[in-house]
Amino acid sequence: MAKRSSLSIRIVEGKNLPAKDITGSSDPYCIVKVDNEPIIRTATVWKTLSPFWGEEYQVHLLPTFHTVAFYVLDEDALSRDDVIGKVCLSRDTLASHPKGFCGWAHLTEVDPDEEVQGEIHLRLEVLPGPPAPRLRCSVLEARDLAPKDRNGTSDPFVRVRYNGRTQETSIVKKSCYPRWNETFEFELEEGVSGALCVEAWDWDLVSRNDFLGKVVFNVPRLGAAPLEEGWFRLQPDQAKHQQPEGNLGSLQLEVRLRDETVLPSYCYQPLVRLLCQEVTLGTQGPGQLIPLIEELTSTECRQDVATNLLKLFLGQGLAKDFLDLLFQLELARTSEANTLFRSNSLASKSMESFLKVAGMRYLHGVLGPIIDRVFEDKKYVELDPSKVEVKDVGCSGLHRPTTEAEVLEQSAHTLRGHLGALLSALSRSVRACPAVVRATFRQLFLRVRERFPSAQHENVPFIAVTSFLCLRFFSPAIMAPKLFHLRERHADARTSRTLLLLAKAVQNVGNMDTLASRAKEAWMEPLQPTVRQGVAQLKDFITKLVDIGEKEELDLQRTLSLQAPPVKEGPLFIHRTKGKGPLMSSSFKKLHFSLTTEALSCAKTPSSKKSALIKLASVRAAEKVEEKSFGSSHVMQVIYSDDVGRPQTAYLQCKCVNELNQWLSALRKVIMNNPSLLGSYHPGVFRGDKWSCCHQRDRTDLGCDKTRSRVTLQEWNDPLDHDLEAQLLYRHLQGLEAELWSTQTLPPTTEPGLSVQGL
Repeated sequence: MAKRSSLSIRIVEGKNLPAKDITGSSDPYCIVKVDNEPIIRTATVWKTLSPFWGEEYQVHLLPTFHTVAFYVLDEDALSRDDVIGKVCLSRDTLASHPKGFCGWAHLTEVDPDEEVQGEIHLRLEVLPGPPAPRLRCSVLEARDLAPKDRNGTSDPFVRVRYNGRTQETSIVKKSCYPRWNETFEFELEEGVSGALCVEAWDWDLVSRNDFLGKVVFNVPRLGAAPLEEGWFRLQPDQAKHQQPEGNLGSLQLEVRLRDETVLPSYCYQPLVRLLCQEVTLGTQGPGQLIPLIEELTSTECRQDVATNLLKLFLGQGLAKDFLDLLFQLELARTSEANTLFRSNSLASKSMESFLKVAGMRYLHGVLGPIIDRVFEDKKYVELDPSKVEVKDVGCSGLHRPTTEAEVLEQSAHTLRGHLGALLSALSRSVRACPAVVRATFRQLFLRVRERFPSAQHENVPFIAVTSFLCLRFFSPAIMAPKLFHLRERHADARTSRTLLLLAKAVQNVGNMDTLASRAKEAWMEPLQPTVRQGVAQLKDFITKLVDIGEKEELDLQRTLSLQAPPVKEGPLFIHRTKGKGPLMSSSFKKLHFSLTTEALSCAKTPSSKKSALIKLASVRAAEKVEEKSFGSSHVMQVIYSDDVGRPQTAYLQCKCVNELNQWLSALRKVIMNNPSLLGSYHPGVFRGDKWSCCHQRDRTDLGCDKTRSRVTLQEWNDPLDHDLEAQLLYRHLQGLEAELWSTQTLPPTTEPGLSVQGL
């Protein structure tokens, strides 16, 4: 049994943000922190006070987290980024919204005295007299304190106050993980019921000390338990006045917390067997559970249910059969060919999820170079005469400005080039398409042709395939490449318009250039020759795509399984600690890294021969390194054992916080079941004769901070978690239990556990 928590986060947009630049605008972006740990950075939206992000993330984390905070900042090229404000949601707030927190939230001022983090380790005991009982407070250590100094660290000390008396620890210089091991005593006077206040401060020589957080104890309650020891979370100073809401703008968010208790696999077997039996028998069997799920599931959660079902059947090797069943169910209730798969049915939503899970790498291979070219060109492109702005184009010659007709012709030429390149890449990609995707499209093509066999419906099977491949997969990726991980940043306004026009052209090709699609926007006419040629190319491509027999499908799947793609790859900078020399970022060497389920490998270039750097079976932790160690906040460490069992650490530098968290997430997922994972680690480096984080001199010291091996970001290529998907489906069925049984159509069974009630 395992308890798991996840956050579904959608950062929609902001409005009425204050201007931070001299131009009267801002360049806003968001940083998302969970318990003060940065996990997400959105793209920057340039020159606006009402930015739209539309970015979605799912974070898996420990159930013990406390808060998730959204910081809005203004990006500056020459100075430090300006903090605009924040929205903070506690775990209790999210738990009180079972369907998720959704709406606008006012940004509040970021007060340094409220930006506290970390925990302090204390031992409290009440000692009996004579002459009078005493309260003993032992200040042992602290971890993950907020760095208040410009060098990325703090100089912490602790102030202990009780009944008018104050005592202080020594100051630990340049550490966010200090160890004091100092003890203080206070006399307990009869009738005095004051509080014991333990405050952490950052000492400053010139300016005032910075507040790091506090913990307050009720002393009479301590008397009931003579000894209390543990780690206590530092709290902000609640007595400070809050900045009035509304003057810093607002943020529109959708945040949903899910807490799941995942049981052992055998507990879900009755449900899994029932679903698999229904899919295996298809429409010829007596099963009615999947049609009932579709009928009773609300529109707002249909996508989640479709994804859970799809992943469950992928794990059982029945994804193609499951989708085939949905195709047949939808075709049975469709009378008009032009409405086929146009609604948000379970079939449509399941196919969307299927293409993202099984076809994302294929999408990147076909579409990636085209998108990169659009971003690099930065050309002004517009086909709609009512939207042409000649001033954005510049001059065609030394003196003569470009005319509107020239803008339209140049735009059409540019779009024809992009569309032609995309269609050519698609035509060449048949063998690159995953076998399971090809086989699923074959089933779809055949089922639609059986349902609409007449000559007037000759194009309907092709349109059925393109309705998913073009309209629900390629076109959305063209319009929003960042959301499909094709680019790290959103497109600017000019590039966005080019992408939108290209997506429209792809949709026209996918619709087989019907009169209806052509009539909507007559100004797309200059692209018609390329669109007509594209229709022929696309039909030829689909004919080859669906021409796959069962033997070829198995052979392709076997070949692909032997050539498993890397979990993650890309350039990183590596440094290994050796000797007592300084560890500076200039000593990092750039290499191309590749992570598989077996090893983390590296090479000089992507095409060079790779050498295994670390075997994943020997990895014990993958964690962040504190900023002061290398002068960068984007360094991670991979802690592993070498061939003779000695502990080793590889330090890898990423270029941004998102890349750092993506690599950490990928590493943590592939080592999750390693038997020797660490529970603690050092976020610093061993420099000279001590750890830079906690100043301990024992190199084999267990560590001064907790590992975060369960904190990961959900990605499209994540390993399947069969038990989690089964649990999510089971919980959904529990919510539908009354409706399911009221239909009285579930198949009777004597096997225990097959009913929702018996699971």
